[in-house]
Amino acid sequence: MLEEYLPFFGLIIFGNIENLILSSQGVVKGVNPRILGGLSIIIVLIWLVLGTVLTSLAIEYANIITFIGGLAIFILGVEAVYAAIKDIKSKGSE
Repeated sequence: MLEEYLPFFGLIIFGNIENLILSSQGVVKGVNPRILGGLSIIIVLIWLVLGTVLTSLAIEYANIITFIGGLAIFILGVEAVYAAIKDIKSKGSE
């Protein structure tokens, strides 16, 4: 059973990294951590259900999906770092 999910192993790792990046963006923006945590849990559960149900349909596109997921993580990471640096510089010049 686990063998059918192995092509998506990279996406699982990327998904966890994406959740951390989005959380850090929320912290930088000053979002309430409890609301952010609750929303993160809800999104993770939605992805769990979608991943479980749609894996058999998406297995032939695993490489493409992993690439797109990795690219999205990279873009979100660059955006998060940029926003954090911008915020740090604005607080430092005050």
